[in-house]
Amino acid sequence: MNTVNEFNIGTPLEVTLSPVSRLDLIKYAGASGDFNPIHTIDEEASKAGLPGIIAHGMWTIGNLAKLFTPYYQEVFLKEYSVAFKGMVFLGDVITLQASLESIKNDKYRFNVLAMNQRNEVVVKGDAILESF
Repeated sequence: MNTVNEFNIGTPLEVTLSPVSRLDLIKYAGASGDFNPIHTIDEEASKAGLPGIIAHGMWTIGNLAKLFTPYYQEVFLKEYSVAFKGMVFLGDVITLQASLESIKNDKYRFNVLAMNQRNEVVVKGDAILESF
């Protein structure tokens, strides 16, 4: 797909991220101001009853926007509604997916999700892109 005008109902978009690293989460903590230690310190994650460090939920949600960045010269992200369905751990390989559900009045509604290498959905929702 080169342009949004080429989209049809069911058009899929997909991006696979590199494995989640501790450095990714440290950088995100600094950028976001979310320094909750369950995202960066093994012992703190363990004390919280987690099996390991978990990624910030907003890190995962923010990465979903990468599905649409090739099209931002034509459209903008008008609405974004997602729900957490699972946790993302260090080393997870997250695949981001979108499928075009509808086109109406220059608005493109996508179903979006993020899933790990075990095909477990960790984030699911909708995004609406609108033409300029």
